[in-house]
Amino acid sequence: MKLVVFYSGEFGQRVVGNLINYSGFCISCGEACTQCRNVRSGFAENIVALVEMPDPDSLGDFIDDVEPLLPRDIPRADIAMLINVHPDILFGMLSKLKEAGVKGIIGCSERPKELPQGQRRQLEDKAAELGMEAAFAKPFCAMRPDPAKPNISAFLEAAGIGEPLIDVVVQKSREGKDHIVAANVIRSAPCGSTWFVAKRLLGLEPDQPDIRERISEAHHAYPCTASMERDTELGDTILHKGGYIIRDAVEDAFKRAKRLD
Repeated sequence: MKLVVFYSGEFGQRVVGNLINYSGFCISCGEACTQCRNVRSGFAENIVALVEMPDPDSLGDFIDDVEPLLPRDIPRADIAMLINVHPDILFGMLSKLKEAGVKGIIGCSERPKELPQGQRRQLEDKAAELGMEAAFAKPFCAMRPDPAKPNISAFLEAAGIGEPLIDVVVQKSREGKDHIVAANVIRSAPCGSTWFVAKRLLGLEPDQPDIRERISEAHHAYPCTASMERDTELGDTILHKGGYIIRDAVEDAFKRAKRLD
C-alpha cells in the first residue's frame, strides 16, 4: 500500500518520523533507550513522496487563486495523508489526488482552527463524490479503523497508527500484587508517543493509586504537540483529549491483560 504525505509544521514532521522509524527519531529516553521500536519495521519503503506545503498561517483565511499553490506532479499512491494543509488547497487537490489513483484521504486537526467540523464534512462529501474514502480526526490519535472505509482501515493496520492499542502482561510480585512486566504497542498514536508511554508502564501496578497520573506524566513528557488552546468543538483542549485517549487505551489494556504465571 503506497502512501504520499503532504504536510507542514512540527507535527507533520513527527508523524513522518514515526512512520519511517529512522534511527534516533525518538530521543525521549535518552541514554536509557532500549530501541523498543525496533520490533516494528518502518513504513519508509511504502512512502512514494513527502511534500512540504506552505504554512496555512502564512496564507490567510481565504485564497483567491489556489492553483499556483497546488502540487504539480502527484505520484501514484493508494493513500494521501494531509497534515496542516490550508483547507482551500485541500479542496483544490482532491481531483488531482483522484487522478493519481488515491483511494483514501486521511487528515487531522491538532489546533482549534485547523479543519473545523464543517470543513471536514465538506471534504468527506467531496471525496465521496469522486469515489474516494476520507477520514479526519481531532486529534489524529482519535482515528479508528472503520469497516465502511476499507482502504483507510487497511492502511492504519499496515502502518500501525491511529487510536492507540496496547497489550500488557502482568505477573504477581513477591508481595502478591500484579505488576506490569511487558507492554506491547499494537497500534501507536501517529506521533509515536504510545511507544514511550508503554515503556513507562513497565514495573508499575495496574491498580496503584497514582496510575492515571503516571500515564499523564508519560504523555506530557514525550511531549504531545497538540494545542493547549481550548477547542469549542471538544469543550476542552486538544492536548487534553489526546491525554484522555491514551489513558483509556492503557486502562483498556489492563482489562485485557495477559497473566504470566
